[in-house]
Amino acid sequence: MDGPWPSKFAVPAVLSLISFLSFSSQYLILQLDPGPLDYRQTLIFNSLIACLLISYARACVTDPGRIPEDWLDQFVSNGESKSDESRQRASKLRRRWCSKCNIYKPPRAHHCKSCQRCILKMDHHCPWTVNCVSHVTFPHFIRFVFFAVAAMAYLEKFLYDRAAVIWENRHLPSYLGPTVFQLVHFFLLVAANSLTLFVLAILLVRTLWCLAVNTTTIEEWEIERHETLLRRARYLGGYLNGPDGQRVRIVKQEFPYDIGIWKNLKQGMGTWNFLAWLWPLSASPSVESGLEFEENGFEDTSVSWPPPDPDRIPRIKRTFNSEDALVYNQYGQTNDREDIEAFRRRQAEDLKRWNSNAGGIQRRKPFYTRATEDGRMFDGSDASDVDIGNMEGGGEEGWRNSEGERLRDFGVDEDVEFYDEDDVPLAELIARKKAKNNAM
Repeated sequence: MDGPWPSKFAVPAVLSLISFLSFSSQYLILQLDPGPLDYRQTLIFNSLIACLLISYARACVTDPGRIPEDWLDQFVSNGESKSDESRQRASKLRRRWCSKCNIYKPPRAHHCKSCQRCILKMDHHCPWTVNCVSHVTFPHFIRFVFFAVAAMAYLEKFLYDRAAVIWENRHLPSYLGPTVFQLVHFFLLVAANSLTLFVLAILLVRTLWCLAVNTTTIEEWEIERHETLLRRARYLGGYLNGPDGQRVRIVKQEFPYDIGIWKNLKQGMGTWNFLAWLWPLSASPSVESGLEFEENGFEDTSVSWPPPDPDRIPRIKRTFNSEDALVYNQYGQTNDREDIEAFRRRQAEDLKRWNSNAGGIQRRKPFYTRATEDGRMFDGSDASDVDIGNMEGGGEEGWRNSEGERLRDFGVDEDVEFYDEDDVPLAELIARKKAKNNAM
């Protein structure tokens, strides 16, 4: 659903389903025993539908938030609005760079490949709203799912009551019961409503859980990835190999943004007023409130999320000059023809290895393949932690969680997330250094 063609039909398809379940069902119920809905039932059902449509519209059209270019300067400013603790944490914060937006990404932000920009507290890019579920749009999205489940559950009760009557009267002559067209319509309503209710109920439970513990779908993926790396590191003395022989220590790191259920709910819904949580016309959270997030203090302020991942470290970009690589009779080098030819072969392999991908980035083989080639053995408990069949991306950046999902399945631009976050342009570093010197 990421391409432009399916996106054109996503919203019309959702609206068509809502209309079919909401309005055609009320027309059919008028013709089936035990009779039409009473005034109270009609008012409740149509109120739920109205809240559903308003919430869906806002989830679709609300801008997920644009990160101000000068947000970092405001974040570390000496203004009265920032506490000493906030400024200290900001000074130690790992600043993740986005090469496509040319800005530093705030905490919990990710670059969306569909929206073509970094999104504040990105949860995922929803194909059915054709919009990102972010810090700004999350309240509208959860209200949309909640009212959809509530309306369909209410409709399910109406359909069940009429299905019971049809079953009780099954032995009566056909002309005393519903027509064939009505039975087909009724069957389609039951099938569509039951299936959609089941799927959305699971989504609602999962979304409410994420709201209660203050995680996003992407962060759930990162938490599972971190636990996988911890299990791997236990077999290798607490360290994992990065590219170019780097050794990365893997230490258990607590998720920093779970600050208690009440605070989590207040932060996720954008207000402390719980009556406004279900009001479809509630205001959207501000962009400014999504630039900094309170932490639980379980980790040192210098530790950032997500935790280190050796497989997300790019190789060092190297260049080779084949003309100047070997100079004979200097510095004790040999001019033996066999030695020279052996060197040329190694040099050709180096050139092939370093230049196989654009930008000089060489993606590594999956962990299981590398470990097996090194002669290490793993028991069955580690088999679930490795993605043996995941060779399509050429390396561990294609790691899938237990549900078979990659970061790109949530709408994240993997090229930016994996390799460019720490590759800050020299001009930006110089500008930051000058600004720091001027501040002193």
